[in-house]
Amino acid sequence: MATPETRREVTGGQWSQDSLLWIVTQTPIRSRLARGRIVCETQETAVGVLAVNEKTWKNLVLGSESPVLVEFWAPWCGPCRMIHPVIDELSREYTGKLKCYKLNTDDSPAIATQYGIRSIPTVMIFKNGEKKDAIIGAVPKSTLVTSIDKFL
Repeated sequence: MATPETRREVTGGQWSQDSLLWIVTQTPIRSRLARGRIVCETQETAVGVLAVNEKTWKNLVLGSESPVLVEFWAPWCGPCRMIHPVIDELSREYTGKLKCYKLNTDDSPAIATQYGIRSIPTVMIFKNGEKKDAIIGAVPKSTLVTSIDKFL
């Protein structure tokens, strides 16, 4: 049974209200059996990509002097978790040329509605405060790179 002591063994999650269920918020990459218990090795998701919300949207996205990539996502979305590492890679590769943010559509529904988000993940590229392109779904990195390069 899970105990508070095991909380230190697994990071990137939270205890449910009754403290009997650990809710994992990272993507497991493999599990193995060790000393009679399952050990999950995880991969960090969306590390280094800052979150944007309704309060910071205008300043960070629309007011940016450089192009901006925004990933519209939600914690319950499986394909969103698949694309997080790709967005993180792009953020590192385009440092200084492109700003990357993520917007949780559950936390900021007004922005999602304003831009007509009907499916997630959706990646939008903004330049000079205007939406320039939108890519819907968990697409390959090359698809995103092609779109980004058009606006640099």
